[in-house]
Amino acid sequence: MKLKPNWELKNCCNHEQVVFLVTVGVCTVVILALWRTILLRPFKLVTVFLHEASHAIACKLTCGHVEGIQVHADEGGTTQTRGGIYWIILPAGYLGSSFWGMVLILASTNLLTARIAAGCFVVALLVVLCVAKNWTLRGLCIGFVVFLGVVWILQETTKIRILRYIILFIGVMNSLFSVYDIYDDLISRRVHSSDAEKFAEVCPCPCNGVGWGVIWGFISLAFLCGAMYIGLVILS
Repeated sequence: MKLKPNWELKNCCNHEQVVFLVTVGVCTVVILALWRTILLRPFKLVTVFLHEASHAIACKLTCGHVEGIQVHADEGGTTQTRGGIYWIILPAGYLGSSFWGMVLILASTNLLTARIAAGCFVVALLVVLCVAKNWTLRGLCIGFVVFLGVVWILQETTKIRILRYIILFIGVMNSLFSVYDIYDDLISRRVHSSDAEKFAEVCPCPCNGVGWGVIWGFISLAFLCGAMYIGLVILS
């Protein structure tokens, strides 16, 4: 018997859907409450890592070469690339990190997919560790590999089953920080060296950096809303 996706969300919400919505809400409140504290710094740096990794992936997919990646303690980062298609590489940072946030949120809806996401995340951290150009990024990679390893061991050997919630938290954090980063870097203040300003220079469309920042911001919000909706469909 084939089960059809419940796109209309009929009879919403069951227990798992309620838990999903409440957990996302709790994660959002915790993130906003701790936004300017040192406790969220590692998770913010993970978002920067995914931003820079997305530039690198876009570069490799367009036949370019990645010379190095850096993540700085001040929540900045750089990716040195050579070749590739510039107008694809530039937006890949902000939009890519939003996309990965959506993927992690959806992966958290099932223990198997949460395990797969955690495993892929660890592999990505180890790959980036090989091309990391500074100790902030190296420390971040090593620290999160150890952190996810400990969470995985607890998940498999004890009654502390938090892997899905950790993946969900990282996904929500990544989605929120991506939207905030777009607003802060591209809309509220005009930074001439930003990805959006560079994109406006190479794109033939009559749109400046702020305009592209607004467009990218709406796309990032769409990723977040899409993750919530598809997550509820999966859990139905």
